[in-house]
Amino acid sequence: MRSVVVMGVSGSGKTTIATALAKRIGVEFIDADWLHTPENLAKMSQGHALDDVDRWPWLHSVGQRMKNVERDDQRCVVACSALKRSYRDVLRDYVPDVFFVFLDGSMSELQSRIAARSHGVPASLLTSQLADLEGLQADELGVRIDISLRPDDIDNQIVNQLEALES
Repeated sequence: MRSVVVMGVSGSGKTTIATALAKRIGVEFIDADWLHTPENLAKMSQGHALDDVDRWPWLHSVGQRMKNVERDDQRCVVACSALKRSYRDVLRDYVPDVFFVFLDGSMSELQSRIAARSHGVPASLLTSQLADLEGLQADELGVRIDISLRPDDIDNQIVNQLEALES
């Protein structure tokens, strides 16, 4: 198996899917939000979007954490927004063969999921995240999956894709 980044905007199910996937394939789970600076967390909790200046150090921290796991001959599953190609490029600088899972869904489904929860990024930031979002490109190793599927079905699709890569 290889390391996986489960990516998407707020409300797409990154943490839910990544946690279950890591447990299923027996690797470490990392929530990229754990690696945000206190300043980034404060900014987001106040409803302000992060800009690239805020994100670059954070992305390097996420990439370094992934590289450290792999240095010990292990793999990980990371829940990380990774909204832009350039952000994913930073992560690939640390782990070149990382596999991206893009959890994609409709605005109405994302909004209803955010409204139903009591934690995470405020709903007001969804619009800015969607404006920044660049889906996976043809030359990126990964898969796009619709969030309307059941979590077990999503994890099954991911595992099938990973197994196909390894064979």
